[in-house]
Amino acid sequence: MTALKQIEDLRERMGQSIIGQRDVVERLIIGLLANGNLLIEGLPGLAKTRAVKAMAKNMDAEFSRIQFTPDLLPSDVTGTEVYHQSPEGASFRFDPGPIFANIVLADEINRAPAKVQAALLEAMEERQVTVAGTTHTMPPLFIVMATQNPIEQEGTYPLPEAQMDRFLMHVRVDYPPVKDEVKVIQLVRGEEAAKQKADAGRSAPETEKPPVIPQSAVFEARGEIADIHVSDAMERYMADLVYGTRTPAALSGDLARWIEVGGSPRASLAFDKCGRAHAWLAGRDYVDPDDVRAVAHDVLRHRLTLSYEAQGEGVSPDDVTDRLLSEVALP
Repeated sequence: MTALKQIEDLRERMGQSIIGQRDVVERLIIGLLANGNLLIEGLPGLAKTRAVKAMAKNMDAEFSRIQFTPDLLPSDVTGTEVYHQSPEGASFRFDPGPIFANIVLADEINRAPAKVQAALLEAMEERQVTVAGTTHTMPPLFIVMATQNPIEQEGTYPLPEAQMDRFLMHVRVDYPPVKDEVKVIQLVRGEEAAKQKADAGRSAPETEKPPVIPQSAVFEARGEIADIHVSDAMERYMADLVYGTRTPAALSGDLARWIEVGGSPRASLAFDKCGRAHAWLAGRDYVDPDDVRAVAHDVLRHRLTLSYEAQGEGVSPDDVTDRLLSEVALP
């Protein structure tokens, strides 16, 4: 089976567990293929955690969940040196923390103080953790998926702009359509009934489960994505979009009033990575403008600092991105 077929199988399996969130599932797959970390934001109960768990369950990958709380310490994330006594003598040994996994769910990341959030920085960017002067490398397949709740501000610590920029995409989870919510009710009811029967020892014989998706499929897919052709015109289009956030006055008066600080070069790199992954999922060996426009909101959502005037007018980063896409000329 080709890498594309295996990844499509993963997407289909995730879609069976996450009803009505097809775009979210696709963004999680793109983040995995682009080897980037994701920030997932949505109201309570919209299956943010379930989506990440669904990905890990269907892959040959070690999953770790960190529940961020105000009393969490950096060592609770990275691990620490522990004193061990043995017949051969005493020594300090590194006990790795939950960050050492393939898929790491940082649940409600904005509930932990800045020093704990910063403990993720080296792992997210450098793919390593340094404890007591010793560097410990993360596994080859490593991705952090952090969730946060946008409505509760009491007892939270907003992520600083520098850390937000390290996330490849900022994925927003919305309410599912009504017809899909009916399917959610049916799905959860079925899962609960199956669990209750299993607890009572009355469960039906288990059917053979399909094999999990191997990590080799992800690495093979990444190799093919690296060969996706990006023309000079498409590279310029990506750069023009990001440059437009830095010089908005050259595009329109509204953008000049709305944007306080534009995107960094990381935004251009994110466009390139996500655009190529999106094209690969579509079965193409080249990037076209639709690939870039499809990921534009997720790439720019957390990288635009809006002015007080924009906030007063109720203008969101997505509104700004919509205007930006309409103003920047297509290649």
